Amino acid sequence: MRQSLIRLASASAPLPLSVQQASIQLIPPIPLYRRLLRAHRTLPPEMRFMGDSYIKSEFRLTRSTDNPLHIIAFLLQWKLYLDELLASTGAPGQGIWRGKKLDTDSFEKLSKEQVGQLYELMHATKDVWKTPEQLEQEAQDAGVSEPIDGGIKQ
Repeated sequence: MRQSLIRLASASAPLPLSVQQASIQLIPPIPLYRRLLRAHRTLPPEMRFMGDSYIKSEFRLTRSTDNPLHIIAFLLQWKLYLDELLASTGAPGQGIWRGKKLDTDSFEKLSKEQVGQLYELMHATKDVWKTPEQLEQEAQDAGVSEPIDGGIKQ
């Protein structure tokens, strides 16, 4: 009897060797989608809006994919993003996600289209994260001396 129990125990899948290997395990698409949107609740409103709309569009575009390799790679990358987001923000309301630098190996693997999209994203987000002092200085440089009241005159 003891021999058969040992065989059954050895026939099961081995346990992950590290925490990183355990976190790489894939999550089905719909629970992953929900967890991503839930994790974005800790972000500032501007980042949350941009992130939520990006996630929704990416999952919508990938819904019709039939290639198993593409599906696995897609789910794996979103799972890694989720893990990094949860690790960097901590508990809800206890921090802001700062992201990370793109390493040269990942950058070299990007296609020309992806590099172009990254460049456009860089320029689109430059104006979003300005301090109030920078915004006031730009308004003064543009010649706006008083606050805009929506164009309503009484």
